[in-house]
Amino acid sequence: MSNGTKYNFIIIVSDTLRRDFLSCYNDQPDSMLGKHVDTRFIEDFSKKSVVFDRAYSGSFPTVPHRRDIFTGCFTATYTGWAPMTQFEPLLHVMLGQQGYTSKMIIDCPHLIKDGFHFDRGFDGWDWIRGQEGDRWKTTPRQPSFACEPSRTRSPERQQACHMRWRSRWNGEEDTFPARTANTACTWLEKNYKEGPFYLYIDFFDPHEPWDPPEWYIDMYDPGYEGQEIQYPCYSKIEGYMNQEELKHSRACYAGEVTLVDRWIGRIVQKVEDLGLLETTVVLLTADHGFLIGEHGFIGKSLINYSGTMRYLPLFEEINHVPFIVYHPDATPGRRQAMVQPPDIFPTFLDIEGKVTLPSDGESFKDILLGERDHHRNFTMSFPYLKGSGIPITIVKDGWAAFVFSSDSPKNELIDKAVDGYEKKLEPWENAGQDQLYNLNQDPRQQRDIAGDHPDLLKEFRETVVQFLERLDTEEDLIAGWRDKS
Repeated sequence: MSNGTKYNFIIIVSDTLRRDFLSCYNDQPDSMLGKHVDTRFIEDFSKKSVVFDRAYSGSFPTVPHRRDIFTGCFTATYTGWAPMTQFEPLLHVMLGQQGYTSKMIIDCPHLIKDGFHFDRGFDGWDWIRGQEGDRWKTTPRQPSFACEPSRTRSPERQQACHMRWRSRWNGEEDTFPARTANTACTWLEKNYKEGPFYLYIDFFDPHEPWDPPEWYIDMYDPGYEGQEIQYPCYSKIEGYMNQEELKHSRACYAGEVTLVDRWIGRIVQKVEDLGLLETTVVLLTADHGFLIGEHGFIGKSLINYSGTMRYLPLFEEINHVPFIVYHPDATPGRRQAMVQPPDIFPTFLDIEGKVTLPSDGESFKDILLGERDHHRNFTMSFPYLKGSGIPITIVKDGWAAFVFSSDSPKNELIDKAVDGYEKKLEPWENAGQDQLYNLNQDPRQQRDIAGDHPDLLKEFRETVVQFLERLDTEEDLIAGWRDKS
């Protein structure tokens, strides 16, 4: 910037926001709902911004993803769903050393509750209480559910906490996206003149339960009279939901997406009203998506598969995420360069002008400003690597491969992913069968062609091993992929 003013930075994360439900990524009607999902405000934001068409998750799911953003590392190579330590370098701390005021505003409970301490190093933070598993309200003791509790995931331990706050809603202003967005707007009003700032905003929605105000659901499936499964069990569709229930669950999710869109729009409008567009970089992204019938499942990970818990492969609906960046000096448009969450850390420091970039990520500043086209040769996405049968997803040259660790060594994994509660994972049969898809010909990943391309699959497995070695991953965690390479 010619006047020497520092850029402000805003990150907005929306949990479980599917890329293909956003009109700036998909202009076709939803195949199951038969209509477009209304995300007009994110679309308006995208027209001012740089839209990355090939952004993928890194460490998976919720907590590991945020750790990737905060640290610039592929953190699932060394830790799972776990508290922030006192030793990891943090983006907001490094910006603070350059004179920035940092603020975290979240309604995602998993970063704060149970001593997870992701507030470490922020100058200030607000936690909007009441989401999944947040032990906040105790009444009503037996809150009402939209369907039989046995058909929902963790009804007493998880959803009941949410529903106790839900019973107090008087209008849309009481919803979590509204409360989070209004808190962020108020902070901006009071701080926008106080020097450079870094504002991290984290919406848990459209994470389930999908319970937006009724009119948002009626946009997509009016007149439905069956059970409303807003908080589905992660499982096979067959034997769990009929097609009408599945369609309505999808409508509930779409309504939640539209609700989030409205309140993200409120934040963007506030940034514009305060005259911050000339001095502020705004990044909007999501940690992952969610299967709502695709591939025969509903859920995103740790699927209850025939009575055992297993990590699903990260299909495109889960792994391919929205990634939209506004930069005052960038020409709006699309970018085909591949980016991942750990890249945010070095990019923001690069924009700020800091030379030292201690991270696994790679700065995409030059991509953002249109000075080059290529960034990563491939993307790698995975849950915590400890344990047998863990899938790594690699996307490269128009291909997506799921490569599973072998059964050797046999590491029992007790994972807290998804909700923070311990659960034992089981490996897939035969340690999981590697899969390969041609995304150019088969973008919905309907035909596994691994058997037709053994040499290509072998190359991808070797790339996985080389990638993990480059990140100094412990040999014990690499061994499961090296065994099958």
